[in-house]
Amino acid sequence: MNNKFDVLKGEDSGDEESVEMDVQTTPAPHPGPGEHPIQFNYSLWFSKRTPGKQTTRYDQTLKFVGSFSSVEQFWSYYTHLSRPSELSGHSDYHIFKEGIRPMWEDDANKAGGKWIIRLKKGIASRCWENLVLAMLGEQFMVGGEVCGAVISIRYQEDILSLWNKTANDHVTTSRIRDTLKRILNLPPNTIMEYKCHTDSLK
Repeated sequence: MNNKFDVLKGEDSGDEESVEMDVQTTPAPHPGPGEHPIQFNYSLWFSKRTPGKQTTRYDQTLKFVGSFSSVEQFWSYYTHLSRPSELSGHSDYHIFKEGIRPMWEDDANKAGGKWIIRLKKGIASRCWENLVLAMLGEQFMVGGEVCGAVISIRYQEDILSLWNKTANDHVTTSRIRDTLKRILNLPPNTIMEYKCHTDSLK
């Protein structure tokens, strides 16, 4: 497990090869004795793009970190990671249900979309933690619709997004929006927008 964290701790090295995607992803271990299982297994990914470099494909910037199936396994990863506010440049954390890659083209994402929340600098770490804990705790109450969440660290602002499977299910997307507002306790002037992945693919 530690070699995975080395990649994240060394993310400022500027070495793009250090964040190339692993060919193999490792399934989450079963919850151990006394651990608290979560409803769905999830996988953690990291990506970083180096300014000024042309990356051949988005998937080559993705780094699979690990998968988890219990609250305790999640914290064993999370406590070793740099917080979003400590990252620099063009960096992202992705937490998606196991088997779903954090890409528009994945079969689970093709017909879906995402809520995008633009954050002022300084609140990304709090918002990311609140979002992830709500997602793992199934607070959105939309069944299997949630695919995953992303925090994107950028130079002028940070971007939080929650992906779901069915973009044209307006009841679900509205419920997700309302839950996001509640759990994140966002400032009144925060900009939220919903974007279909088909628009991104165009």
